[in-house]
Amino acid sequence: MKIFEYKNIDEAFFQNIEFETINSVNEIIKNVKEKKDSAVIEYTKKFDGHIENIEVTKQEIENAYKNVDEQTIAAIKTAIKNVEEFAHKQLDCIKDLDTEINDVKIGHRVIPIETAGCYIPGGNYPLPSTAVMTIVPAKVAGVKNIIACSPKIKDVTIVACDLAGANKIYKVGGVQAIAAMAYGTETIIKADKIVGPGNKFVTAAKKQVYGECGIDFLAGPSEVLIIADDSANPKFVAADMLAQCEHDKDARAYLICFSKEFANEVDKYAKEFLKDLKTQEIAQISYEKSYAIVVDNLEEAIEISEKRAPEHLEICFKNAQNSIELFKNYGSLFIGNYSAEVFGDYCAGTNHTLPTNKVSRYSGGLSVFDFVKIQTYQYANENAAKELSKTASIIAKNEGLFAHKLASDIRG
Repeated sequence: MKIFEYKNIDEAFFQNIEFETINSVNEIIKNVKEKKDSAVIEYTKKFDGHIENIEVTKQEIENAYKNVDEQTIAAIKTAIKNVEEFAHKQLDCIKDLDTEINDVKIGHRVIPIETAGCYIPGGNYPLPSTAVMTIVPAKVAGVKNIIACSPKIKDVTIVACDLAGANKIYKVGGVQAIAAMAYGTETIIKADKIVGPGNKFVTAAKKQVYGECGIDFLAGPSEVLIIADDSANPKFVAADMLAQCEHDKDARAYLICFSKEFANEVDKYAKEFLKDLKTQEIAQISYEKSYAIVVDNLEEAIEISEKRAPEHLEICFKNAQNSIELFKNYGSLFIGNYSAEVFGDYCAGTNHTLPTNKVSRYSGGLSVFDFVKIQTYQYANENAAKELSKTASIIAKNEGLFAHKLASDIRG
């Protein structure tokens, strides 16, 4: 971990990690669009190994349950329950609206999308937690068709997809999975919206197919920014940094603290933990590229955090709970020493599919809101139309749109 003072921050700290929109991504998308299942199978064999059929069968689902222990199944069910309850409470915040302005009935309807495509990474590790985070909010929103794609899919991920409520589970990943969900194949249903995190190739593919279908946002690689004073537990901070670093070699962990001694203490514990960490090979590479920045006061820490706009923001300083309104740019906020980011990853109830690369400046994380459309309507009677036409005709004339003016005038 590199340690800097506030005045010596290098510009690299604030730069986005660029996503490669490379020729191979475009080629894979083009081939899947044209050749459908055959291209999906071809690329899956090339990148992930042998595949007999694209869809996970009912028999494979039954077998997966037999191969996953009861304790794990119980943990997945608990996570589903918490995420589901939070999604229901979120959905309660947006209801159909029916109101009246100047005798015109107007309002909106909250309508779920028809088909959601949930991408569940599986390259470095199986991620049943992502199955929970992407599928459950879609289910609560009322999405009719929920499909899940995951590469090298493990039994535990199949079980999580099934328990969460996926209608179809496909054992494909990477660019080919994104393209298949965007355009549809003989086997894979075309999605109205694709959600879920992925590596830089998956992210580039989501960017390319946006418009053919919706996407949540461009997510990845993972990152955490921790603001900690001397009241924070350096062991907790070190562990939380490594928890992000182990995702992949491009992941980043940032520590903003108020003394070099604290930064060195965190670094000492992180290096000790790395010695016995089973994911050391990946975690160490990202940890060495991570930063600690020593600031003089909270104002400097907030300035850095707001500019960095991290995916995960942990605030571990005295009376942190009284300072949350000072922070506006983050994917998800974790307050105090015991609000571990890993709880948000798995089971607290909030979602772990979050914006990275400063996207939190204009977008929040995945939620039940991503699976519904707010669609407006109006109903004007004859008297209301006459009144509205007085305004509409003037504006239409000024814009030079005379058919608009006509459509208004003949109702006036």
